[in-house]
Amino acid sequence: MPTELTVDHADVTLAVRDHGGSGVPLLLIHGAGRTLADWSGIAEELVADHRVLSMDLRAHGRSGRGTEPWTTAAVLGDIEAVLDACGVPEAVLVGHSLGGMLAALYADAHPHTPGAVNLDGFGLGRPEHYAGLDPRTVAEGLDRARQFARAASGQAFPPEGLETVRAQQAAMADQLGFAPELLEEGIRRSLGETGDGQLYLRPERERGVEMLDVLDALDMFAVYRRLTRPLLIVRGTRLADQGPELAWFGELMAAHLKGLEEHLAALAADHPHIAVHTLDASHAMLLERPRALAELVRSFTSGLDLRS
Repeated sequence: MPTELTVDHADVTLAVRDHGGSGVPLLLIHGAGRTLADWSGIAEELVADHRVLSMDLRAHGRSGRGTEPWTTAAVLGDIEAVLDACGVPEAVLVGHSLGGMLAALYADAHPHTPGAVNLDGFGLGRPEHYAGLDPRTVAEGLDRARQFARAASGQAFPPEGLETVRAQQAAMADQLGFAPELLEEGIRRSLGETGDGQLYLRPERERGVEMLDVLDALDMFAVYRRLTRPLLIVRGTRLADQGPELAWFGELMAAHLKGLEEHLAALAADHPHIAVHTLDASHAMLLERPRALAELVRSFTSGLDLRS
C-alpha cells in the first residue's frame, strides 16, 4: 500500500506519496492544476520494477502554498528536498505537462540526474512552433489563451457548484474513454475554501497566476538544446474536443501539434541523447494510457547508464 509522507522545505510543507517498489527510483511530477492522484494508474504498473514516488507541487493538492512566490527555482528546490528526504537523490524524474517541463529543467540543473521523461509538457510554446497559421493569428490566439487561463485560475464557486465541476470532468472522461472515478481523488485533493465559504480548485489565484507567468517565460527548446542528460519526450497525437465556444483554441492547438512534430524531429536528429515518441492519446494521457506510458518509461530507464 502507498505511504503518505510530508517533507518540509524552506517555506512550504510538501505532500509526497511513496508507492513502494524496488529498482530504479522514479519521482512522478504532475501538471499545472493537477495532483499526484493523476499518477495512480501508471504507478501501479511501475512498482513491479521501480521504486516509485509522487508529489504534490507547492500550492497544489495537499502541499502548502508557500509564503514566497511560485518560481522555477523554488519548485526545483522542492523537488531536490523530496529526493533527498526519501533517500533517492539520483532518481529519474518523470513529469506530465508542467511536470514534464520541470523534469527537464531539473535534469539540466542537476547533472547527476540519470535522465528525465517529459510526457506532453510543452506549454503554449513559441510562435514558431505553430505551423500553417500566420504570425498575427498565432499572436492573437496565444494572447487570448493566456487571458482565458488567468481568468480561470483559482476561480471561486459556491459549494453547490461542486456538482457542476464533477459533471464537467465526468463528461471529459466519457469523451476520452476513461472512468470518471479516476478524477475524484484529484478533485478532493485540489479543493480549497475561501474565507467566505466559496470553493476553488488549487492553486489559489495568486499562486496560479504566478505559475502561469513562469510557464509563459519558459523556452523549453533552449533547455533541450543545452541538456546533456538522456531525455524521453512523449507527445500525444490527439486533441480533446473543446466544444464550439473554444473552437478557436482547438485550431490553435492543432497548429501547435503540427509545429511540434517538425521541431521535435529536428531536435532528436541533432541530439542523440533525446528520444521522441508519439502516443495515440490526448493531453490526458496519464488517465487514458497508463500501461502504454509505463512501458515507455520502463524501456527508457532500462537503457540508462546508472553509474554515470
